[in-house]
Amino acid sequence: MNILVFIKQVPDTNEVKIDPVTKTLIREGVPSIINPDDKNALEEAIRIKEEYGAKVIVITMGPPQAETALREALAMGSDEAYLLTDRVFAGADTYATAKTLANMAKKFDYDIIFCGRQAIDGDTAQVGPQLAEQLNIPQVTYVKEVKIEGDTLIVKRALEDGYEVIKVKMPVLLTAIKELNTPRYPSIKGIFEAYREKEVKIVTAADLGVDPQEVGLKGSPTKVISTTTPETQRAGEIFTGNVKECVQNLVQRLVEKYVI
Repeated sequence: MNILVFIKQVPDTNEVKIDPVTKTLIREGVPSIINPDDKNALEEAIRIKEEYGAKVIVITMGPPQAETALREALAMGSDEAYLLTDRVFAGADTYATAKTLANMAKKFDYDIIFCGRQAIDGDTAQVGPQLAEQLNIPQVTYVKEVKIEGDTLIVKRALEDGYEVIKVKMPVLLTAIKELNTPRYPSIKGIFEAYREKEVKIVTAADLGVDPQEVGLKGSPTKVISTTTPETQRAGEIFTGNVKECVQNLVQRLVEKYVI
């Protein structure tokens, strides 16, 4: 069994800042992490590997520094890692991203593809489903539990008020949510092997054989015009005195402001 896991390196959202001039994310000096939902996807792939036997292949598209995310994935237990990096890929929207990833997926004989539900820097939840469409395979999103029976997966898909059980044959694409599992920490042995013994293979647009006009910014039918952060202006008022007086003043202010 071969399992492909597509991950993304994203800025730590607690540190994200927006350039006031360019209206884009300031990434320099900002810590980067594996997208949380992608980490759940990776953990489930490794769990299946340990329980049923499988090869786990982790793939990401991004700048050269995204190699650190792949090294972490290898340290957790992945078998192979591929970094799709090329200036041609830059500026891709979800459609162009999925198209590039699909071209990479086609190079493998896979049974399951795992993606995270969505990335915390974009929150679109579109790449996984679009990738499945590009590959013409079934998909199950918002996955909270996976069981394998032969060539069939028994999947619990989370809903707002419960869940539904879906039976689907492989090959299939699944998008993971945080309720699926708790990602492991890499072991010392895993870290050593990831940085000393395992290779991160670089893949360019030429390696994929893609048309530069159909990927990256040129192949994106949507464009981001600007990005802004909400401005908050909160004026506080401090009450002094004993507790009874403070409560009375607070109630009075609430009545004046909200007519409660």
